Amino acid sequence: MKTTTTGTRERIVRATSRLLQRQGYEGTGIKQISREAEATLGSVYHFFPGGKQELAAEAIRHGDQEFAGLLREGLGASPDPAEAITACTRLLAEALRASEWQDGCPITSTALETVGRAPVIEQAVVAAFANWRAIVEEKLRASGLGADDARELAATVINTLEGAELAAQIARSEEPLHLTGRHLARLIGTYR
Repeated sequence: MKTTTTGTRERIVRATSRLLQRQGYEGTGIKQISREAEATLGSVYHFFPGGKQELAAEAIRHGDQEFAGLLREGLGASPDPAEAITACTRLLAEALRASEWQDGCPITSTALETVGRAPVIEQAVVAAFANWRAIVEEKLRASGLGADDARELAATVINTLEGAELAAQIARSEEPLHLTGRHLARLIGTYR
């Protein structure tokens, strides 16, 4: 019984995450989530009695972990943080192309549509960005950068990756991400 319950909840969260990523918060309805997750509406409300906002916040946390995994994979590709950043941009470009330019940042659309209107979602978004910055900061500190430089550079890396991913998605081209990777690598190199 517990496996089924866990499986249903996970399907609901994953379906919501993908739908929010592709359609945004306003374009995604509970009935569509239910269909995509192959779950009843009753199950959706059972697991998420707070409704769409509660579910969206959980989907943001799921997207946070997915993107964090990709960051860790890319950053783990080389002990040199400059090379590791270019590995991240390659992974992002490959994933975006593989999704036929549909699956950009897992939280951007929802974050922009709900800013100032849905505190529970906003808190999840803030936590996601903080997590991603911390992952990059940890890599930079491990390579010898001081705490302040690593923190500020990590923020620059995440902010720049977000913009490059959006530009790549709109252009349906990997080039914005590859260009960003090269320039971030140069920037990181100036700190060493």
